[in-house]
Amino acid sequence: MFRDAALIAGKDLRLEARARVALNQVAPFALLVLVLFAFALDPDRGVLDQATPGLFWIAVLLSTLLAVQRGFSVEAADGVRDSLRLSALDPAGIFLGKVVAIGVQLLVLEALLLIGVVVLYDADPGGIALLVPTCLAATVGLAAAGSLYGVLSAGLRVKETILPLLLLPVLAPVLIAATQAFEAGFDDRMGEGWRWLGLLVVFAAAYIGLGLLVFDTLLEEA
Repeated sequence: MFRDAALIAGKDLRLEARARVALNQVAPFALLVLVLFAFALDPDRGVLDQATPGLFWIAVLLSTLLAVQRGFSVEAADGVRDSLRLSALDPAGIFLGKVVAIGVQLLVLEALLLIGVVVLYDADPGGIALLVPTCLAATVGLAAAGSLYGVLSAGLRVKETILPLLLLPVLAPVLIAATQAFEAGFDDRMGEGWRWLGLLVVFAAAYIGLGLLVFDTLLEEA
């Protein structure tokens, strides 16, 4: 399973390295979202300071949609998805490989966005010991849920519009918990943030477990 996961993750990351969609399109989109929020809220610095954690994760959430759509759309042409289904690769390995590939892209994006909120919003990431594990746990949850709903919508003709409707409500707990944890980290209230981090870990573990169980069925249906 882990060997197959490494193969799938390597394939997707090589495709991304060649196409540079995340670097040339997704990252500028996410930074543009931060800039637009800065223009909208800059007259009231107090509101902008308070909203920084939420704006950060909204930008990540919107970028997740683009990364998931990209991760599955590249396999729609030339029967690649059928080849995956007919190959001897473990479906659980395919799922984990997708999670790793999407997760790596999101982590790079989050690092850029964190620099963005420091520069644009003058945020002080003092609680870095909380912010880093929050990013890791939230990213695993986003990538796992995105991989599940990505393959679920992959076979639909309206996948570009149905994916946000399916995925965004599911990711609401990640948005809430990650925002609260980041708020505690920025305000140096570490104790309040750990329980939100625990919720993110539970969410990520639940979707990893669910994906290992049902990804084979979803791949067949797609």
